[in-house]
Amino acid sequence: MKHYTKEDIIRIVNEEDIEFIRLQFTDIFGQLKNVAVTKFQIQKVVDNQIMIDGSSIEGFTRIHESDQYLYPDLDTFVILPWMPKTRRTARLICDVYNPDGTPFVGDPRYVLKKTLKKAEAMGYTFNAGPEMEFFLFETDEKGYPTTDTADAASYFDMAPIDHGGDVRREICLNLEEMGFEIEASHHEVAAGQHEIDFKYAEALRAADNISTFRMAVKTLAQTRGLHATFMPKPVFGINGSGMHMNMSLFKDGKNIFFDEKGDKKLSKEAYSFIAGLLYHVRGMTAITNPLVNSYKRLVPGYEAPCYLAWSASNRSALIRIPAARGNSTRVELRCPDPSCNPYLAMAVCLAAGLDGIEKNMTPPPEITENIYAMTDDERKMHGIDSLPGSLEEAVSCLEKDPVVIHTLGEHIFHSYTEGKKREWDEYRTRVTDWEVKKYMVIY
Repeated sequence: MKHYTKEDIIRIVNEEDIEFIRLQFTDIFGQLKNVAVTKFQIQKVVDNQIMIDGSSIEGFTRIHESDQYLYPDLDTFVILPWMPKTRRTARLICDVYNPDGTPFVGDPRYVLKKTLKKAEAMGYTFNAGPEMEFFLFETDEKGYPTTDTADAASYFDMAPIDHGGDVRREICLNLEEMGFEIEASHHEVAAGQHEIDFKYAEALRAADNISTFRMAVKTLAQTRGLHATFMPKPVFGINGSGMHMNMSLFKDGKNIFFDEKGDKKLSKEAYSFIAGLLYHVRGMTAITNPLVNSYKRLVPGYEAPCYLAWSASNRSALIRIPAARGNSTRVELRCPDPSCNPYLAMAVCLAAGLDGIEKNMTPPPEITENIYAMTDDERKMHGIDSLPGSLEEAVSCLEKDPVVIHTLGEHIFHSYTEGKKREWDEYRTRVTDWEVKKYMVIY
């Protein structure tokens, strides 16, 4: 990533025919927001003088304390390649600050930065690499999304049965123009489902990249008359979309999860990090899997993990340790989905792992058998618990985990749980098509 000064930004805006600058930030539920200004406001932008009304943003501030300021991270400056090539548009990702110059505690980016500082105080750098899955669907005559796809492909298939190859190619090229290093792209298991993997980064940049990726995918799909969705389970009976999170800790330039002499060449810190994740994952799930719909993906039979176990190879386990070692050693948490707030998700994952290291936790024995094929009694015998089965249960678990609550901070914790409880109540009181078809005639 390039490093910019205020003077660099002003010069580039003038030299590159940039007319608009989008100042982007994220609400507590992970929705990307922005304020657009013209180039004539660029001095105010770099001097942190652009104001927003925080009372209009979900989970931000109350009406009588609404004024907040956007402090752009200058290193996130990039020209949006899909916009017109004349009178161009650029973007900056911003932190949200209070009028007194202090960081706003309800800013998800601040929550991650605060957690990264704790890791830094312990001597660690936290890196993360997400694996982003999404669906491409056709739109109707009014442009509204459907769940139809002309695509008939499955895992690693290619044209002509993969109808999304050209869109993936365009997405990859645009992302590379924005500075992404694309490692692979391919068709996923379900019809209309795709995955694009980009290189891991230090966690704050990785979270920024996820937000940028979702914006790029949805925007570029729309230019093709398609609708891209990161909804975890848009279609019954087929695989849902996940966002497997690959994580590692570095110290003095070396991956501390790797130990040439350790069991499976994993270090003591790696095992404690795994143990911390397993201990806190039920309390984290309302963050990593934030929708009512998320729990329709986390069921047996569709490759999504729902049982609390770890393995060096077993893909039915919640945590997998990929085969690569040395500086590529990493812990893969397989439950998160791409609808989550990436800043909060990475913050709670890191906090859980660090808690495991601080408390010298030891994980349970590795599970090498197919957990999906086990009976309830067999899982109980192995001490294998399950992830929460609903958003309601996940929020209840969050409310009982002090490490997750402390990581989020009181402001986000209360705003987030209140919002998710409203979402659950709205869902549970609705009458669904399934209920009408099931009960209308026979009762």
